[in-house]
Amino acid sequence: MLPGMIVDEQADVLGNRTLSAEYNVVTLGAATIAAAARPGQFVMIKTKPGLEPLLRRPFSIFEIVRGPDGTPHGIGILNKRIGTGTGQLFDVRVGDRLGCLGPLGQPWPLVEPPTTAWMVAGGVGLAPFATLAEALASRGVTTRLFYGARRGEDLYYAEWFADRGVDLVLATEDGSRGAHGFITVPLDAALRAAPADQPIAIYCCGPTPMMQAVAQRAATAGRDAWVSLEQVMGCGMGGCYSCVVPVKTAHGTPHFLRSCTAGPVFAASTLEWEGLAHHG
Repeated sequence: MLPGMIVDEQADVLGNRTLSAEYNVVTLGAATIAAAARPGQFVMIKTKPGLEPLLRRPFSIFEIVRGPDGTPHGIGILNKRIGTGTGQLFDVRVGDRLGCLGPLGQPWPLVEPPTTAWMVAGGVGLAPFATLAEALASRGVTTRLFYGARRGEDLYYAEWFADRGVDLVLATEDGSRGAHGFITVPLDAALRAAPADQPIAIYCCGPTPMMQAVAQRAATAGRDAWVSLEQVMGCGMGGCYSCVVPVKTAHGTPHFLRSCTAGPVFAASTLEWEGLAHHG
């Protein structure tokens, strides 16, 4: 498969790991997509045969599943049960077959040493970071994950990252694990403590208000930052214009780009955050 090519695979469900009453990880046998995917890209999944739902749903590629020899043979999807499509994906069984279109979208830019990578995740915003962490580790980049959730039991896969050498910084709104409050609390402290001459790249995904807060802090600290937007998408290929986001222009009037093709990864400094809140 050539870079940039998109395929529609009929993917067998290889596993469905329940994490909680809301979250699960589904493993799909999509070998062609797995071999071509880059960190930060996504797939459009037909969560059930038939007309309900009519449209596919977008999901970040959470993991690349490999065989004993390292050959990619599938992808993992981190899912939160919210509506019809995500509810259907929560209930899939091994042996079910789902239409899986991808890989789609623009990937994360990958930095090189001596730059340190800070990943900032809120809730299901963790999804695009497993593949990023592995790609950065293969380049010898030191990584840190700032991971926030409502409760300690909602910090899924934290140990997965720790086992791969990622420095964990946790925060919970109820104070049950890590810092008490939003993930921006320990992020603020880390930004203040970081030497001015230490190159740091910030990657962020989560609720829009959280990403805006992280973008503002990165700009104030003079750090490069990228965000992965979680826009509603109808097609994932730029045809329906359902996922447009406002970006800055030189003359001050926002210009709109399709998140599915121009993103979902954007440089945080290019987005019109106030307008984005009304188009998310």
